[in-house]
Amino acid sequence: MSSTIREAGSGASKIMPLPARAAANTPMPLEHGIARNPGMKLDLGFLESVRSVNRSALERRVATLTKRRSIKADNQAAWLLRAIACMDLTTLNSNDTDERVRRLCAKAINPLRRDIVEGLGIADESIRPAAVCVYHPFVATAVDAVRGTGIHVAAVSTAFPHGLAPLSTRLQEIEASVKDGADEIDVVIPRGLVYGAKWRELFNEIVAMRAACGEAHLKVILGTGDLATLRNVMLASMVAMMAGADFIKTSTGKESVNATLPVGLAMVRAIRAYFEETGYLIGFKPAGGISTAKVSLDWLVLMKEELGRPWL
Repeated sequence: MSSTIREAGSGASKIMPLPARAAANTPMPLEHGIARNPGMKLDLGFLESVRSVNRSALERRVATLTKRRSIKADNQAAWLLRAIACMDLTTLNSNDTDERVRRLCAKAINPLRRDIVEGLGIADESIRPAAVCVYHPFVATAVDAVRGTGIHVAAVSTAFPHGLAPLSTRLQEIEASVKDGADEIDVVIPRGLVYGAKWRELFNEIVAMRAACGEAHLKVILGTGDLATLRNVMLASMVAMMAGADFIKTSTGKESVNATLPVGLAMVRAIRAYFEETGYLIGFKPAGGISTAKVSLDWLVLMKEELGRPWL
């Protein structure tokens, strides 16, 4: 029996089948015990069956999560440390320099003050962000700066932040960043493909990007603030995962509206449905506007309640 996804995000909503798992899907190499998503065939029938996504239902669920399931004060330090470990420490400014990137990497290696580390009784190297994220010209600098620390280097790519360049140019950019040592590639989708419901073209582009990444992980940025509807967010999420995305990400951080909890909830429910159908765990990255401890905790609660501890 195939897995299902709820159209409205609530118990009373219509249930729709997900496409059957592709027979050719086999587990890929593991990292931290997690098999890479090999993707599956694009199922246009499933996409056409998603008629709408109920924003009100998602907003009610978000309100419940953030108000009734808040993290107790005694546990907040541990959760905030986890937030650091999930973070991509980023500099994506027009005035970035090699020296600025080196300072960012130094902060990533030692993200907490010495007195905090000693007060919490943790080892210096036990809490570090997942990655530092930079533009392509600074990939080699970042790789050298974090060498031996276990911190990944992520490169924004494919004509970031709008994705409006020929596909061949975007693929060359990915290949160049991988050659320079990037562990993760953050690509952006051309939003016009979503507006025009050109799902096969979007799917094929992401498949090509995944191939260009090789062993580097592919994070697909949807630019949700530009996608107009939650239905578009849901469908773009599913297409990206079907095409082999390792992560789906809300935003570039450059949109007028970045990560919001209702949009994040729509995306993580797509992730859950894909996992239930295929067995592959897809990562999720909210980006933009997450600037306080309270907001970080809200996102962690959302992930724990909707997806569970394997995603944390």
